[in-house]
Amino acid sequence: MRFAVLSPFYPYRGGIAQFSMSLYQALAKEHDVKVFSFSRLYPGFLFPGKTQFVEGGEAANLVPSERILDSINPFSYEKTARAIEKYQPDVLVIAYWMSFFAPAYGHIAHKLQGKTRIIALVHNAIPHEPKFYDKPLSKLFFNQADGFMILSESVKKDLLSLYPHAKYCLQAHPLYDHFGEKQDRKKACETLNLNPDKKTLLFFGLIRDYKGLDLLLNAMSFLDDSYQLIIAGESYGDFGKYQQIIDVSPAKERIQVRNKYIADDEVPLLFSAADALVLPYKSATQSGVIPVAYHFEAPIVATDVGSLKDTIETAGTGIVSRPQAKSIAGGIQQLFAEGTEKFIENIRIEKQKLSWEVFAKALVEWLVVSD
Repeated sequence: MRFAVLSPFYPYRGGIAQFSMSLYQALAKEHDVKVFSFSRLYPGFLFPGKTQFVEGGEAANLVPSERILDSINPFSYEKTARAIEKYQPDVLVIAYWMSFFAPAYGHIAHKLQGKTRIIALVHNAIPHEPKFYDKPLSKLFFNQADGFMILSESVKKDLLSLYPHAKYCLQAHPLYDHFGEKQDRKKACETLNLNPDKKTLLFFGLIRDYKGLDLLLNAMSFLDDSYQLIIAGESYGDFGKYQQIIDVSPAKERIQVRNKYIADDEVPLLFSAADALVLPYKSATQSGVIPVAYHFEAPIVATDVGSLKDTIETAGTGIVSRPQAKSIAGGIQQLFAEGTEKFIENIRIEKQKLSWEVFAKALVEWLVVSD
């Protein structure tokens, strides 16, 4: 089969680019695949972080790509559609996660209707922090798609609320396994200036309001001196409100903050030091951090939002709590009281089901049977 993939790729960084890179590699083992990427992803004034691009020290996952689509230049939409049509793919996979890209994607998909099969790979049908225009813009693009690849029941629910007749394939998010191997825990703790004799909790990823870092910081007040927390991720917004909680917390000496984008080569160190990953989310669909935790065999404490509960409880890979500080603290205590080893064993079983080859095969098989 001949695939085209339209998505951010290197030199853009972040979960969508990493996901698409891994999907490309899996598909390319048995199929012809060409990548079409962005010449401009976000205008600088709209991007809340430090930079959109891979910097020194980060893994440069090079994929041969044609950087052609400018998200805010309509002339590039037509140019991108022509370039994809010239390649003559059987299937065009478009990575979708926010409505900002719907006008560009919708135009390209409309131009290619009847010339290639258009599959929207939907990370989020509705953004975590929705605006009034998200639903109509998402519908604009979804109406042009022939089918959908989705990663969780929560996204399925959102998709069907917008496009009830959607033809879809639901396949769990594969492992992010490109970070390298787990390191010695004690050495990792010492490198990070953490006490290896304490139970280490990790909050990992971009810091946004819906991710509930404030809940976790308040939960630390309910945990005794045997627990320590490392916060690793760039804040999209003012970190000051979190710092205020830390400053008055009885656990402030046991909270380490790394408020910056975490490069790929830093990830193994953080997850090697961690005894558990905590996802104190206030809302969610699925989480791209869970596949990272699974790769490093880190048990999870998560809140009962989106598909997090089903993902974790079904596999037995962690504890689920309510999105409240005291409940999160209780979930953390329960995880260690039950012993982390049983959760790690379940993670090892789950890892075998979540390879990129399995994901790519499921996509191809669904395309064949649903044609």
